[in-house]
Amino acid sequence: MQKHLITRILSSTYIGWIMLFFLVLIWGTSFILIKRGLEVYTSVEVGGIRIFVSFLVLLPFALKRIFRISKKNLKHILIIGVIGTGIPAFLFALAQTHINSSTAGILNSLTPLFTMLAGFLFFKQKLRWTNVTGVLMGLLGAIGLIYATNSGSLQINFLYAVLIVIATMLYAIQSNMIKYFLNDVPPISIASVGFFFIGIPVGIVLFFFTDFTTKLIEHENGLHAFLYVALLGFFASAVAIVIYNKLVQTTNAVFASSVTYFVPVLALVWGLFDGERFPLPAYLFSGLILAGMLLVNKRTRLIR
Repeated sequence: MQKHLITRILSSTYIGWIMLFFLVLIWGTSFILIKRGLEVYTSVEVGGIRIFVSFLVLLPFALKRIFRISKKNLKHILIIGVIGTGIPAFLFALAQTHINSSTAGILNSLTPLFTMLAGFLFFKQKLRWTNVTGVLMGLLGAIGLIYATNSGSLQINFLYAVLIVIATMLYAIQSNMIKYFLNDVPPISIASVGFFFIGIPVGIVLFFFTDFTTKLIEHENGLHAFLYVALLGFFASAVAIVIYNKLVQTTNAVFASSVTYFVPVLALVWGLFDGERFPLPAYLFSGLILAGMLLVNKRTRLIR
């Protein structure tokens, strides 16, 4: 009996959901960390710190693996590093100068929809009506969470919300590229080499063209804000991206990107522990998100 249980836990389906669970835990806190960083640093500095910390953490892996990757795959990793990691880090930080962290997390739930569309339009991915229905249900659930937790309002700063929409589109392209071009490349190689490509130029901008070091030393909350963003870089970027890349390779791009549906749910759960109001409709919309997730993966194998 015990052996059978272990076998089930180690099966492809369970591994996929376990990785998804850890990503939700990590990314569910990323938006509040960005918010804390922006209390001292500019959006450019927050994005730069996040990327540069990830670059430093993964540098030993990059130096060890970069020469083992073919030129063709290096080109794909460079593109993924720029559009899937570099640009979104700055877009989210800039957006959160005018949009609160919970709204940013909920808007991030557009990622599975764009992932599915990108796969269909550019990567010849077949769509099942159940999967499409699941994505739309998850999107409806995310919109409902905005409404239920924002005093019955969907009003947001449109121009800055568009920045997050653009970031989710870039995430969608990244996920499909990993699945279709880099499925045989180790996830740690994709992440570390990707940060290697963008980390050096970002570090130059951060240290020579911003006031980051001055604020770190002189601002009374400079160190605390830096630690928040450093945690963001270590966990939400370096660690989480390795897990995410593995999840994309071993499941499918839409399933992996659907982690974003659970992020606002986790934010609401943390709010409960912090004494925030969690109205009944929010529970219902959270259930709709979960139901959508089940449909996204209906009749599809997680592991190829």
